[in-house]
Amino acid sequence: MIKRAITIAIVVGTLLNLINQPSALLGQESIDWLKLTLTYCVPFIVSLVSSYLTLKDLS
Repeated sequence: MIKRAITIAIVVGTLLNLINQPSALLGQESIDWLKLTLTYCVPFIVSLVSSYLTLKDLS
């Protein structure tokens, strides 16, 4: 579950960061590190909780 959640967080987090902070990621502005970190944490947590709840329902 954790490996899948990490993979999803990397893919979704990267896409969301490109959408939310394109000029910062291209070096035109400063990066908001809190926003960048949370953008990776949220899909990780959502994926992990979703997987856990699915496994719990199956048992």
